[in-house]
Amino acid sequence: MFKPSFNKPFGKPGERKKVKRDPSKKKVFKKRPCRFCADKVKNLDFIEYLRFQKFLTERGKMVPSRISGNCAKHQRQLAKAIRKARIMALLPFVAE
Repeated sequence: MFKPSFNKPFGKPGERKKVKRDPSKKKVFKKRPCRFCADKVKNLDFIEYLRFQKFLTERGKMVPSRISGNCAKHQRQLAKAIRKARIMALLPFVAE
């Protein structure tokens, strides 16, 4: 009768085989256009909090620019406006 032996080491603990990926098969992501640039918005104000509620998750976290597609300039303005709206109690800090 054959008994498998489990005492043989399969390598060092935590060691994995490194698989090199083909550099010609890179994932290419299409950059989303900034909504605020498309609407030609100069400044974001915290009073217009309904405009940027779609840039918050259900839990109340800000959506990163790589997901929302905002440019760096408008993402900074958006973050500042969300913070001000939270302080003015227009937006919640966390979801209930």
